[in-house]
Amino acid sequence: MNRINFEQATDFLTGCEDVYILIHRNPDGDCIGAGYSLQAVLRSLGKRAKVLCSDPIPERFAFLLPETNEEPDFPAKTIISVDVADEKLLGDLEECYAGKIQLCIDHHVSNRFYAENVLLDEHAAAACEILYKLYRYMNICFTEQIAKCLFTGMSTDTGCFKFDNTTPETHIYTAELMREFPNVRYGLINRQMFDVKSPARIKAEMAMLSQMEYYLDEECTMIWATLQICKENQVHESDLEGLTALSLQPESVEVGITLREREPGVYKVSMRSAKDVNVSAICQQFGGGGHIKAAGCLIRGSREEVTEKLIRAVEKAL
Repeated sequence: MNRINFEQATDFLTGCEDVYILIHRNPDGDCIGAGYSLQAVLRSLGKRAKVLCSDPIPERFAFLLPETNEEPDFPAKTIISVDVADEKLLGDLEECYAGKIQLCIDHHVSNRFYAENVLLDEHAAAACEILYKLYRYMNICFTEQIAKCLFTGMSTDTGCFKFDNTTPETHIYTAELMREFPNVRYGLINRQMFDVKSPARIKAEMAMLSQMEYYLDEECTMIWATLQICKENQVHESDLEGLTALSLQPESVEVGITLREREPGVYKVSMRSAKDVNVSAICQQFGGGGHIKAAGCLIRGSREEVTEKLIRAVEKAL
């Protein structure tokens, strides 16, 4: 592993050819914005580049994709990952590309340093914040598409700029994008990301909130997106993005846990901290990780077993 700076990253990107850009499974605004902004930048430098994800890009992020995204197939000479802390997060792409990634650009404190070169800033609010600074360093000529991608990444990973990871720089960079590209409808982007929900999502939220469980003197909540709830409400995986925010809504809560049942006995855990608990450290106990106040892991077992394991770990952290 070689931890690199902007100068070295610039040399790498200007010298590379035929690039596959990998983003994580269950793609969110930051990895999508990072991936497609990097694709646009590399194409502007005369290189072939395409974004790969094990899951389809949700329809609500379609505005981030280039107008002409079709590109003839080409064998990769360069493999780059963005916003991917661990190769396990690549989903079905892991088997093909694990051990072959030459550059990782990331902002997760739990990054596994799996790539040959790593451009990491654990203090950045989003991968798109790192890329914004990198593109400026490279003197890249921004376009409206790049601006949309970077704004969306920074907005979504900060919860519309309300999470503690929001920095003065986050506001400065997004303000500069808004000043440079005033015709982009930033308010509409935020509405699409945070306010618009499918009817299925609303029904699922109602079902999950009605079954919210409280633990540890109501300092911890747990909500479940079970296969049954999703089936009954015809909920698609993309409908569940951002669901974890529900678990922190009760005023007494310090740690909120959301569990999505991927298959019987297998749960994707998303954990959030309201104040001071390091949920990344908790999730690392189960092979996961993330940020101090937002992390996740995969856990197996019956509902009762999973509940006991997680609550015991949260109790120790509290």
